[in-house]
Amino acid sequence: MGSKGVNIEERIAAARGEIPADLLIKNCKVVNVFSGAINDVPVAVFSGRIVGFGDYEAREVIDGKGGFLLPGFFDGHVHLESSMVTPAEFALGVVPHGTTTVVCDPHEIANVLGMDGINYILESSRHIPLNLFIMLPSCVPATTMETSGAKLSAMELSYFLQHERVLGLGEVMNFPGVVQRDKDLMEKIVMSSGRRMDGHCPKLTGKDLCAYAIAGIKSDHESTTVEEGLEKLGLGIYLMIREGTTAKNLDALLPIVTEINSPRCFFVTDDRHPNDILNEGHMDHILRRAVAKGLNPITAIQMVTINPARYFHISDIGAIAPGGIADMVIVDDLKDFRVSRVLKDGQTVAIDGELLAPRTEPKVSVPRGTININWANPLNFAIRAEKDTALVIGIIPGQIMTKRLVKKVKTDDGVCISDTDGDILKIAVVERHRASGRIGLGFVQGFGIKRGAVASSIAHDSHNIVIIGENDLDMETALTQVAKQGGGQAVVANGEVVASVPLPIAGLMSEESLSSVKGRVERTLAAVHDLGSPLHNPLMSMSFLALPVIPELKISDLGLIDVNRFARVGLFDI
Repeated sequence: MGSKGVNIEERIAAARGEIPADLLIKNCKVVNVFSGAINDVPVAVFSGRIVGFGDYEAREVIDGKGGFLLPGFFDGHVHLESSMVTPAEFALGVVPHGTTTVVCDPHEIANVLGMDGINYILESSRHIPLNLFIMLPSCVPATTMETSGAKLSAMELSYFLQHERVLGLGEVMNFPGVVQRDKDLMEKIVMSSGRRMDGHCPKLTGKDLCAYAIAGIKSDHESTTVEEGLEKLGLGIYLMIREGTTAKNLDALLPIVTEINSPRCFFVTDDRHPNDILNEGHMDHILRRAVAKGLNPITAIQMVTINPARYFHISDIGAIAPGGIADMVIVDDLKDFRVSRVLKDGQTVAIDGELLAPRTEPKVSVPRGTININWANPLNFAIRAEKDTALVIGIIPGQIMTKRLVKKVKTDDGVCISDTDGDILKIAVVERHRASGRIGLGFVQGFGIKRGAVASSIAHDSHNIVIIGENDLDMETALTQVAKQGGGQAVVANGEVVASVPLPIAGLMSEESLSSVKGRVERTLAAVHDLGSPLHNPLMSMSFLALPVIPELKISDLGLIDVNRFARVGLFDI
């Protein structure tokens, strides 16, 4: 970030006006995130850093045209893989919306490829117009109740600790493991001492939450209620208010934010689909929503700039002040936050939604060949009817949490089948890393399709292949299509593939452009909606049904998981 090796004396000279600045931004209202003041004052930049305010001689002058000059936006927790594109294409999408810094937790690709996945993200993001930091994935695998493609120990993770863009330990999802002092987790926590450790502890409360916090974990993005958020804030845990594609918590949590506690709060996306990035935006979209809900615009700006920078102990970004890296955004107003110009290291990189910087995709070996299915034995999606009632995963629209339901299931000749009238469909998770042949089977309510099947190799966090279908034949055809294209998503109806998104990079990401992937995803979403699903983004919702660290009932290749008990349960264990 910024220029290296610049003589500090030159910067001092530039700040004093003894030598010309590289850039002067005039005619704009500068938002000061320290004081809350808004000042109509020119800003001088020298060698990629802000050096002063006022009239300076400069080699280049930018007319802000009366807009507001803000620090570049900061997403403090994102899984880049959810954009389904490479880091360079991700930057192409978010930088024109004012995002200049993200903190990425690559545990999606790490659960497939281990250390090679982390290396891929680090290497492929070296020359993009975006500060991309990494928190090391703490839970690979997330639990022992699923099959992942890798297992990362503290010793293996420590290999990355000296990298300048590695900040600490990523979200510790196995919160029961922390409370019970799991040996592997304790080693990772000790390894990360003195660095930031992000949390992930939905519904954790009381003494167990205190135990989790005392381990040194200082943030959480899983709060869904005011009571939960306030308890965590009161224990010194930073509140990451998430507003992503699937999990949307801004409306529920915004009433928490006050003038006193706002420095301990900041906005994150967690997961952002390519369609939402291009159609709605990124952190600018969250700013619009927060201000529309009544949050003071200055407070909202602080929550996407200085607050996350302070949390991560990054001292030279997040504010417009002398010595800071010149990552800045010009917006038309503090209501709609339409971004007219983005500067990175003092260079204009985007104007009116268009990235100016050349697309620089580093030559990095692309991970492939990660879909390994045991085709030797016939796939069997049949569920023998042991009882007439079963446990059913209940989807909650707009959340990644689910309900543990008990429902009467439809049967035919002693076998359970989907019941479209009751919106109870079959769900399967097929192990795809080791060709073990394992298939977890269950039922889900709330997905809503009336026919066909949908399959995806995006299935958090181990990313086996999750399939929801009305009939077994279409489920098998959807699985076959996903495997055939090296990973991704497929929609099948009447035995025919009607839409698909190939994701050959670890079964998670595409080599195509963001706009191309957006088009494929839109067609695939439309196909799922045509099958009857009422969900805003059924593909994203489906991907979280295999995440056995989020309550209440989930499914993996090993079967149903009661997350409240953190234990496997039988489909008919009512």
